[in-house]
Amino acid sequence: MIVSWNWLAKYLKHPATADEVADRLSLSGLNHEGTFPIDGDLAIDLEVTSNRGDCLGHLGVAREIGVLYDIPVDHPDPSPEETGPSVSSLLSVENSISEACSRYTARVIRNVKVGPSPDWLVEALSSIFWKRKIDGTIEPFQSVNNVVDATNFVMMECGQPLHAFDYDKIGGQRIQVRAAAQGEKIQAIDHKEYSLDPSMCVIADGSRPVAVAGVMGGADCEVTEATTNLVIEAAIFTPLSVRRTARALKLHSPSSYRFERRVDPVGVEWASRRVCELILEIAGGELCEGILDTEPEVPKRDPISLSLGDIERLLGIHIDAETTHRILTALGCLGEASTSGKFEFTPPSWRHDLTRAADLIEEVARIHGYDKIPEDAAVPVVSSAKRRFDVATDKIRNVLTAGGLSEAMTPSVVTTEVDETVSPWSDRPALQTQTPMLKGSKRLRRTLISSLIEGRGYNWTAASLEANLFEIAHVYLPGETDDDLPAEVYTVGMICGGDYFGLKGLVETLCQRLGVAGSLEAKPVETPGMIRGTVTSLSIGGDLLGYLGTIDPQTLSKWKMPAPVHAAELSLPVLLEHAHLVPQQQAVSQYPSISRDLNLVMDESIRWSRLEQTVRNAVNTELAGMQYLETYRDPKRDGADRKRVLFNVELQRHDQTLSSEQAESIIGSIISACEKQLDAKLFGG
Repeated sequence: MIVSWNWLAKYLKHPATADEVADRLSLSGLNHEGTFPIDGDLAIDLEVTSNRGDCLGHLGVAREIGVLYDIPVDHPDPSPEETGPSVSSLLSVENSISEACSRYTARVIRNVKVGPSPDWLVEALSSIFWKRKIDGTIEPFQSVNNVVDATNFVMMECGQPLHAFDYDKIGGQRIQVRAAAQGEKIQAIDHKEYSLDPSMCVIADGSRPVAVAGVMGGADCEVTEATTNLVIEAAIFTPLSVRRTARALKLHSPSSYRFERRVDPVGVEWASRRVCELILEIAGGELCEGILDTEPEVPKRDPISLSLGDIERLLGIHIDAETTHRILTALGCLGEASTSGKFEFTPPSWRHDLTRAADLIEEVARIHGYDKIPEDAAVPVVSSAKRRFDVATDKIRNVLTAGGLSEAMTPSVVTTEVDETVSPWSDRPALQTQTPMLKGSKRLRRTLISSLIEGRGYNWTAASLEANLFEIAHVYLPGETDDDLPAEVYTVGMICGGDYFGLKGLVETLCQRLGVAGSLEAKPVETPGMIRGTVTSLSIGGDLLGYLGTIDPQTLSKWKMPAPVHAAELSLPVLLEHAHLVPQQQAVSQYPSISRDLNLVMDESIRWSRLEQTVRNAVNTELAGMQYLETYRDPKRDGADRKRVLFNVELQRHDQTLSSEQAESIIGSIISACEKQLDAKLFGG
C-alpha cells in the first residue's frame, strides 16, 4: 500500500517527519518498505498484512497515526445534495447471489459533464499510481477522466472499491447481481475478452454482464466523454468469490486486492456519498434522491470481554485501565471505562480481525509499544505434553523412514482416474466437491494408496526414480447408505517396490514398535487394481486394521511404471486403540530355553498367520518365540495342494527350568492342536 505524505495531511497534522512516522508504523505492524520522492511529494510504501484491510486506504493509515501519536483525525462527512427524482423510478437492483455479494448499493447522477480531472485530483493519484520500470525510471500515472478518477480517489481514501457505469448503456435500466452463465463472455475495461463460468459473480443488466463483480468493469458500460448519466456502485463482494474469480481469469486489480482482504460493511454507504459529492463538485450534475441498497441493515457485532489480569498474564507487564480504555476507544472500539479491571468492548465495523480478547490485547500491546515490554517479562509458561496421536505419528515416521520410505504430502482431492485406481476401504462412490479445488480434481480420496501411486508415477516420469513413499493423512469414506454421514479417518499409507515380504515386515515392525498387543490376523480379499491372491485384510483383536497387497501391473501402466509395486494402508484409530506407546518392563527369564524344529504337512490354503495363532493358543505362556524357516512342496509324496512348513519354536519358563518331559508334552500339544484345527500332520510322523 503506497500512501502519499501530502494526502495524509488532509486528515491530520503531521506529528513528526515522514521517516519517523514510517518507523513508528513499522513498530506497530505496518512494515515500512521504502519512501520515494514523487513530484514534490513523498510516497511511503507500507506492507499491509492480509488481516488489515482497513489500512488499504489513507484514512485507515491516518487513523493508525492518530492513535500512535494521540492526535485527532479529521474524517470527512460527505452530504451531497439530492436534487433529482427518486432513484427507484430510474433503476432497479436485484441480488440473487448473496453468498458472493452480501450488500449492493447503487445511486444515480444525471447530467454530468465528463472531462479532464482537476489538478489537485491528478496530483493526488499521481503520488500513488506509479510504476518503477526495470531501468529505474518512473512510469507516471495516466488520468482517465474526472468521474473515473473520483472513484479511484475515494477507493484510495477509504479502501472501499467503487465503480461508475454509463446509465444509458444499461439495458432496461436494471442491474442484476447473479452468477455468470456457462460460456458467457465479457470484454473488460482493459479491452480483453474473458470467458466466464457459474462459479463467478457478475453485475449484469437485463441481457448481458456489464462487470466482473469485485474485479473489473466491462467496456460496454464504460464511462466516456459522451456519458451524461451515471450509476454509482458501492458493494461488498465476499473474499472467496473475488479471489477465485480473479485467479481463474488471471485478472487482478486494486479492487480485487481490497475485496479479498475484506472491506468495511458500514463504510459502503459512506463511500457512496463521498464519491457522489466529489463528482458533483468536479463534474456537475444532479444526484437522484435515495439509494438502492439490498442489505441496508448491517448486523451489530457482539461485545468482547476483557480483563486487565488477562493483559498482564499474556504480556508480562501491567497496563492500567485508563491506558487500555484510551487505546481501544481511539482504535474505534466502543466500551465504558472501568475501575474493576473488567471491560466489554465492541470492535468497530472496519476491524473484522478483532474477534476475541487476545486480539484486543494485541492491539493494546502494539499501540502501547512492543519496545516497552522487557525481555525478561514474567510471562507464565506452562509446559505442554504431546498428544497420544502425536507420539504415535512420530514413532510411525521413525519406523517408516528407517525402512527406506520418504514421507509424501498429497492433495485430499483427486481426479476420477486416480480415485478409481484402487479403493480397498469402500466400493461406494467417492464424495465430490461442487467446485474443484484443483483443476480436474473433484473427488475426495477414499484411500492414500492411489495418491501415492500417482506420486511414485510422477517421480518415475520426471527422474526415473523408484520412490518409496508413505503418508499420514485423512481419507474420506462415504456412508453405507446415502443417508449416512461420511467418515473422515486418519490412515497410514505405504507404497514401495522390491520384495512383498519387505513391506509385510515393515508393517509388522511398525505394530511392534507401537506396542500393539497380539499378532496380525490376515484374511484374503479381492480389491480392483491389485493382484488377486496377494491382497489381505489385516485385523487386530477382531478390528479391521488395514490392507496389504501388490498393485496390478495394468494399473501401473497408466503411469508407465515398472512392476512390482506393493502397497499397504492402516487405520490410525485402530492402531492407537491397540497400541501401548509407553514401553513396559518385561522380566527376562533366568532359566534356559529349549528349541525345537517342527515340519508340518498342511493344505496350501493355510497361511502363516493362522498357523502362528494356533501354536500360540496351544502353548500360552511357555512360548518364548516362534520363527518361520521355509516352505517345501512335494506333490508326489505329500499330495496335491499340500505343503510342508518348517518352523522353530522356543520354549521357556520364568519360574523353573523346563524338563525334557515338559518340553515334549508342550510339543505334543502343538502337534495335536494343528492336527485338529488345521488338518496338519507331522512330516515323517
